[in-house]
Amino acid sequence: MIANQKVVVVLPAYNAARTLAQTLAEVPRDLVDEIILVDDASLDDTVAVAERAGIEHVIRHPQNRGYGGNQKTCYAKALELGADIVIMLHPDYQYTPKLIPAMAGLVASGLFPVVLGSRILGGGALRGGMPFYKYVANRALTAFQNLCTGAKLSEYHTGYRAFSADVLRDIPLQANSDDFIFDNQMLAQIIHRGYLIGEVTCPTAYFDEASSINFRRSVVYGLGVLGVSVASLASRLGLYQPRYF
Repeated sequence: MIANQKVVVVLPAYNAARTLAQTLAEVPRDLVDEIILVDDASLDDTVAVAERAGIEHVIRHPQNRGYGGNQKTCYAKALELGADIVIMLHPDYQYTPKLIPAMAGLVASGLFPVVLGSRILGGGALRGGMPFYKYVANRALTAFQNLCTGAKLSEYHTGYRAFSADVLRDIPLQANSDDFIFDNQMLAQIIHRGYLIGEVTCPTAYFDEASSINFRRSVVYGLGVLGVSVASLASRLGLYQPRYF
């Protein structure tokens, strides 16, 4: 716990057997009360590795539900367990769990109900191996999103996020996509409801075992981001209200 608040880490997993143990080794178990891993019908031994590691809650989807569908299960289980602070961390070791105390502390303090681990702050994205085309796309999409939402985030595309349970209970997560665009829809909901978002500098590591969507899926994701951004702007102008708002 931190400040008498229960901290739960959720791991949306797909084919993470090769990196899961490395990720778990850096999770500060003196602060984290429980860990939830949701396996999205992996084709490898993710579930077996998770069970051997002693993760408290291992849930397996019998069929692949997508990245967004995985997170929906993660957050529902965390709230069921009475979490006060929920930290979503990818189990592919692209983001270091060593930032969990800092992110949980910012939420527990009441300063920010949402905290993002940003690969862009501090300039570490390219040093960590982020492909150049992804870096350029990240910066361009983020600039457009800030313009449309009125926020001033350094990036919207990180897979490392901390939330207060109140935020997760308030936003209509089930209305969001089950695909990768879920992350952006979720941030759009959070901004629409006026929650403050904090960011911390997060080093990143791109390597063969780390998960990454291919170029085609990246293009589809980018188009989805543009759609969410335009919908956010239309909502701000009173022209249109997306169903997931």
